[in-house]
Parts: sequence; C-alpha cells; structure tokens
Amino acid sequence: MKLNTLKPADGARQEPRRVGRGIGSGLGKTCGRGHKGSFARSGKGKIKAGFEGGQIPMQRRLPKIGFRSKMANDCAEVLLYKLDMLPAGEIDFAALRAAKLVPSTAKRAKVVAKGEVTKAYVLKGIAATAGAKAAIEAAGGKLAE
Repeated sequence: MKLNTLKPADGARQEPRRVGRGIGSGLGKTCGRGHKGSFARSGKGKIKAGFEGGQIPMQRRLPKIGFRSKMANDCAEVLLYKLDMLPAGEIDFAALRAAKLVPSTAKRAKVVAKGEVTKAYVLKGIAATAGAKAAIEAAGGKLAE
C-alpha cells in the first residue's frame, strides 16, 4: 500500500447533484424544487416545529392554565420520623445530604411533621413546619437559626 494509491471505498463519496444544467439532466429549470412555494425559494426550506401552514397553532388555540414555580424543586421535604435514622445532636443541610435524606438537586430542606422523633436534635439552617417544630422541642431539641 502506498500513499498515492489510497482512495475512498466504493460508495463512500457521492458526486454532488448538478442542477440547472438543461432538460436532459432531469434537473433543469426549477432544479427539482417544483413550482413556487416555500420549498422552491432559497433559504426558506425549513419550517418551524409546530407551524401549521398559517393556521393558528395548537399552543395558541389552547387556553393558558396553571403555573409552575421554579422554586418547587429547590426545597426538599424531610419527614420527621426519618430524622431518627441520624444520630442525636446538631443537624445541618450537609448532614441531611450525606444521609441521603435530600436529593442532590435540592438547595434547602424543610422538616415536615409525619411520625415521631425520639432523640434531641438541633436543626441548623433547616426550616420546619409548626407541627414538626413542636415535636422536635417536645423531644428535647430545638431549631437554631
């Protein structure tokens, strides 16, 4: 094998289509684009996704409903009884993440009253509902700001 004998495999390279070279080529005059319309124009061959030919598109015909808060995924809920899996003492957001009680996408956490807590916890930088706060304080813990 020599450098001057190298060539691409058969069928790997296609000759470009030569359009506008007379009737005999089969691609003369309109060059295979038909007559008029957006696909016959230069640079106008693409249509946007959802375009319905000028008819009012579906996303504009349907009513606007609902609201999705960007903050919804930021805050993770931690159930009160799951706190008992952690050792008693000071708990912050990093401890909750290390124990896999909050997902990695969460930026903050809130303790929700479900179940009971038996150990004394000091929550630092973690919010709690009124019921959860009462249960934590009843067990001898507190919420530190």
